[in-house]
Amino acid sequence: MAAARAALLRRHGLAAAAANPVLFSAHGLRYRKLEVILTTTIDKLGKAGETVKVAPGHFRNYLMPKMLAVPNIDKFAILMREQSKLYKHEEEVVVKEVSKEEEDAQQAEEKLKQCQAAAKRLDNALLVMRRFISEGIELRNPVTKDEIISEVARQLNVNIHPDNLHVVSPLSSLGEFELPLRLPRDIPRPEGKLRWTLKVKIRRP
Repeated sequence: MAAARAALLRRHGLAAAAANPVLFSAHGLRYRKLEVILTTTIDKLGKAGETVKVAPGHFRNYLMPKMLAVPNIDKFAILMREQSKLYKHEEEVVVKEVSKEEEDAQQAEEKLKQCQAAAKRLDNALLVMRRFISEGIELRNPVTKDEIISEVARQLNVNIHPDNLHVVSPLSSLGEFELPLRLPRDIPRPEGKLRWTLKVKIRRP
């Protein structure tokens, strides 16, 4: 129902209402509230169709972009009354407002999950690089940290910062190497291991 209401509101010019003096009459004045009509039931604020007072910034930055409320002017008041008649038998959707602290916590949790997924991909992978040799198993051109980071992005689709990879000196011979990864401490270490690592195998072309 909220989607249907949003579509009708767009057709009736809600975008144009963004420049309506009613919306910005209280801009910059914290003590003055703006009257709006809710298009959706919002927890702790009101039910769909009710007229409530909110801060202009809250309406402009949150309610209006999500089509959760419209300005309390005749044009939208009539439209909302018609909408309530059409959809009065449908179940109302309750939207819970999220505080700034909760939103920041959710973003931090999501970022941690992404970092942990990337760390597992690095730890489980085998990065293969090919080099020509000069003599025995010695490489003609040693593999540098920057080259490893570039190959991690290309082969594993993971972007890491140079500080995340510990390479004492360029890799100068064929073979397999286990390079320590310096990742944030809040990322749990892999089970049975003391640290995250990246396995690199250097072989002939």
